[in-house]
Parts: sequence; structure tokens; C-alpha cells
Amino acid sequence: MIALSLAEIAEVVGGQMHDIPDPSVSVTGPVVRDSREAAPGSLFVAFVGERVDGHDFAAAAAEAGAAAVLASRPVGVPAIVVEDVQTALGALARHVVRRLGATLVALTGSAGKTSTKDLIAQVLRRKAPTVFTPGSLNNEIGLPLTALSATEETRFLVLEMGARGIGHIRYLTGLTPPKVGVVLNVGSAHIGEFGGREQIARAKGELVESLPSAEEGGAAVLNADDPLVRAMASRTKAKVILFGESGEADVRAENVRLTDSGQPVFRLHTPSGACDVTMRLYGEHHVSNALAAAAVAHELGMSAEEIATALSEAGSLSRWRMEVTERPDGVTVVNDAYNANPESMRAALRALAAMGRGRRTWAVLGKMAELGDEALAEHDAVGRLAVRLNVSKLVAVGGREASWLQLGAYNEGSWGEESVHVSDAQAAIDLLRSEVRPGDVVLVKASRSVGLESVAQALLEAGAEGEVAAR
Repeated sequence: MIALSLAEIAEVVGGQMHDIPDPSVSVTGPVVRDSREAAPGSLFVAFVGERVDGHDFAAAAAEAGAAAVLASRPVGVPAIVVEDVQTALGALARHVVRRLGATLVALTGSAGKTSTKDLIAQVLRRKAPTVFTPGSLNNEIGLPLTALSATEETRFLVLEMGARGIGHIRYLTGLTPPKVGVVLNVGSAHIGEFGGREQIARAKGELVESLPSAEEGGAAVLNADDPLVRAMASRTKAKVILFGESGEADVRAENVRLTDSGQPVFRLHTPSGACDVTMRLYGEHHVSNALAAAAVAHELGMSAEEIATALSEAGSLSRWRMEVTERPDGVTVVNDAYNANPESMRAALRALAAMGRGRRTWAVLGKMAELGDEALAEHDAVGRLAVRLNVSKLVAVGGREASWLQLGAYNEGSWGEESVHVSDAQAAIDLLRSEVRPGDVVLVKASRSVGLESVAQALLEAGAEGEVAAR
């Protein structure tokens, strides 16, 4: 964080200083919510959770060198006490962002937010120091913590913004007002909570409504291939930049294909020129993500050549998102178990089909959460798609939703041993360990609550054990 004295912080957040012998002491280290991450000069934020009260760890943070604790009650060590810790954290982030002078890029969408955020960051940091959201910490706590990790050297701040209802993104943009806003798509993620795609579009569009005008440098980067996103152009005063495969897009892709290993290759067109891109990531869905990143980079002054080079060299920065690992015996494990919705599930299956040409493929899938009344139809559709893509074997893991996956496969013509329903992750592990053969490709994907990353990890551990045994 940029250096601020405890007296300055107390004034910004409207707090009272307790047990602080010297208010001129500055916070020069990170702002953390886990006392184990406290370091000399840091600020420890004490949240009260369902199971853990951060105030109980205030002394440990102070022992680790924290300059003070942001708390809702005195804790016996230097503290700034406020009525509401979350509100205070947001106020501090807003103050720091105003002081920074960095260009803030915010993005949202139903699918692909984290992968696209990682791409934007990897492209922009070739131009100047860039800070970006770690993983998918995109809520009212994760976002200000990310903003507060910026320093005086930071020139670009790339923030992912999530929403579970109307007004959420409006709140986040109030904490960290963006100059460039990106909307990727409007899909089915959290449709059970929102009540329909139109409501999702209304919530996502709050991002472009927050942008400054075109005259003030505001830019809305919108997906030309998604009608609900493209319609958001009427909701912003900012300059509109369209990306996609549409011929009307300002930044577009042509001649898209996948390599034999499932990595996208395409011709990138921007207003400043055209260049070829060969991505290291897997799956055709990353083309749209790359175009969004390219549109942001073009708007911020990068050439087509610089953008194409950066996209071709960019990798996956966030775990369990199309992590591709090849075992010593040739089995390829694709760990995409961080989360799932209908759009990302279909994209992952198509990537599996491309990667598995001439090989036996496995789709180990679990439920997609928060789909409301759409749950049965969407799970059925994913099961059917697995059959249409000629996935060799579908392993549906879990309860009712998993049974719908298998039912869809069955109704599409998957009989016999082409699909199977197992009760839990351990049952899937036992099945795969006995039946996976060298050269197979295994995709593992479900909503985060299912915990299927354990299946991918078990497969990789089994491969390592096999390597040791072979020696």
C-alpha cells in the first residue's frame, strides 16, 4: 500500500485510535485479513466471520510486525476502531485509489472473468507496473484488498468485479471507480439468484454506467457477439469499443482454429494493425477472452504487435482453471474444477474434444450450482453435449444434478458403459484409477462446492507413484 500514517488512516475511515503511542507511524506494508500474512508495517483487518473472529488474532498480527489493527473494538494492541470494518476498508481503498493516479480497468461477466483478468494483466504489465486481482477475489472484501496492494509505482490496476444481485457492481465501482470497463458476456451463472438473463444484464451493465465520459477518457469494452452485452452501449457515456468475431467488432479474430493440442490460433485485427496469435492456453473460448484483453491494451496505447506477442506468451495464473498436466505415462489431466456454469462447462467439453483427437477422453463432471429453475434443463444439455462431442466416457459425480447429467447423455444415445453416475469424489477416484490408461485425456469440472479438484490431484499423485514404481 502507499504509505499512510495511522492518524491519516483514522481520519479517512472515521475511526478512533486505541493503544497507539505514536499516530505518525506509517503503514508501509500490505493490508491483510489473515494474521499469518501480517508483516512489518502491515495493517491487519479484523473481520468477524461465522466461525472465526479476527479480533482474536490481533495480538499475533502485532507480534508479526503489523503497525495496527483495523477493528470494531479495542484489542489491546495498536488499533483503529470503527463501527463497521468492511465499510472502513472500502473507504480506505477509495482514498488510496484516488491518490494513486493509476488507470483502473474493471471487468465483469458471467463466465471467463478470472481468465480474462489474468490475460489483461499479463498484456498490460509489459507496458507498465500492473496490480491485479489474485484468483477471483472479486467481492466487497477482495476488491478493496487488491486495490490496497497497489504502490506508488503502479500504473495499471486491473480489478475483477463479481455480482450476486442488482447493485453489487454499483457498490464496487463506488469503491474503485474504473476508467475502462469490460463486460464479457451475460450467461447463466447465478441465474437462480438473479431470476433471468435480463436481470443479469441489468446488474453487469452497472459497470459501464459508472464510467466517465468519452471526453474524460472513459472506455467501455463490450462483446459484440453477445446481444445483451452489445446493447449496453446505450447505457454509457464512455467511448464504446467492440470486440468479438463479428465483422463489426473494432478488435476481432479471423481464421480461428485449434492446434492438435487444443490451443487457439487466430489472426488478431485491431485498429492499429493485424498480427497472428498462438495461445498457450487451452480451448477456443479463450479467443474471446484474448480479444477483450487486446481491446483494453489497444485503448491504453499498445500496438498490435505488442499485444499479439503478449497474448502468445501469456499463461494461466489462477489455479484449477484449465490447468493441463501430463503424467509420465502420457495421461493428460485437465483440472478445471474451480467453478462451473453452463457456458464454461460447454467450453471445457469442446476443449476436451479438441485435445483428445485420436485419444480416449473422460469428462468427470459435477453439478453446476445456483441455476434455479434452469438446473434440470442445463445439466441435461451438458450431458447431451458430451455425447455429441464423442467424449469416450462421462463420469457424473454427486447427487441429483449429476444424475441429470447422466440422464442427458443417456437420452442422447449414451448407453452401456459410455456414461456412469458415481456418488462422490472418492468413488470417481477409485473408478479412474482402475480404468484410465496411458494416453487418455481426463477433464475434471464442477462448481466449487463439489470439490472435484481432489479427483485431479489424486490422478496426478497416481501418475507420480507410477513413475517412481517404473524406476
